[in-house]
Amino acid sequence: MISFEDFMFVDGCPIYLQIIQYIKRGIASETIHNGEEAPSRRALSALLGVNPNTIQKAYHNLEEEGILTSRSGAKSYLCADQKTVERIRRELLIGDTKEWVNAMKQLNISKEEAFSLAENIWTAKEL
Repeated sequence: MISFEDFMFVDGCPIYLQIIQYIKRGIASETIHNGEEAPSRRALSALLGVNPNTIQKAYHNLEEEGILTSRSGAKSYLCADQKTVERIRRELLIGDTKEWVNAMKQLNISKEEAFSLAENIWTAKEL
C-alpha cells in the first residue's frame, strides 16, 4: 500500500496537486511501485484531514494520465510500467530544472556561477 506517512503540505499549492506530485515523485524515485495499492479515497481523506473530494480529484487526474487504475467500489492500483516511470522522471526533472533556472535568472546569476553553486551543493562543499 502506498504510504503517505511522510507527506507534507506546502502552502500556496492546491492539495490535490500536492498528492499527485507526491505519487509521481514516489514513482520516479521507485519508492512507489507498479501494482501497488493506493489508499481508499476515504482512508486517505481521513489520514490527511482533507475533503474526500480533494482525494477524488487527485485520483481522477492520475487515472486520466494512466498512472492509477480504479473501478467503482473497488481498490485503486498504480499502473506505472518502466516507460511510464521514465516519462514521469523526465517530466519532474524538466519541471524542477526550469524552476531552478528561472530562480537563478531572477537573481541575475550567471550560468557559470549557477553551475558552480550546483556543483558545490552536489558535492556537499561548504558555501
